[in-house]
Amino acid sequence: MSGDGYHHGNLRRAVLDAAVEAIAESGPAAWSLRELARRAGVSHAAPAHHFGDKTGLLTAVAAEGYALFADALEAAGDELHDIGLAYVRFAVGHRAHFEVMFTPALYRADDPEVGAARERAAQALRKGVRGVAPGGPQDDRTAGIAAWSIVHGFAHLWLSGALRDLGDDPVEAAGPVIRLLFER
Repeated sequence: MSGDGYHHGNLRRAVLDAAVEAIAESGPAAWSLRELARRAGVSHAAPAHHFGDKTGLLTAVAAEGYALFADALEAAGDELHDIGLAYVRFAVGHRAHFEVMFTPALYRADDPEVGAARERAAQALRKGVRGVAPGGPQDDRTAGIAAWSIVHGFAHLWLSGALRDLGDDPVEAAGPVIRLLFER
């Protein structure tokens, strides 16, 4: 920061953006709040002021991630195939959020904002599996876990580089996998 009265604007947003960038580069643990402040061009106290500590900042990243995730799943509509593709698209397009969201030991999983956004995403997934299970509504929970396992596993395998032989487009590659197992 310069000494000429420079005012940053939205410090919280700047620190969140710096955190997402740092996570994308080196993972969720390989940075400090001081480093994020430097990246964001804010005082070294700004991250602690807005988030308390690293866990608080990662909680905010998880909450934002789940909200974006829920938006993406809801926008996909009601069809399980489309919801599954939206899941993979989100994981690849928001890798830093995705890594934090699905590592609850990094953040305060009982945070109300995280819980509300996570529940919205879960509802979108549940909506997609209604009626897919051959045993009827009583098997929807099992179908939901199966669908989640498939799309999450595919996304994780893609992000880890294990599916390099499937081309360059993760959504195109995921399509036949999701269709094979859960086409209505």
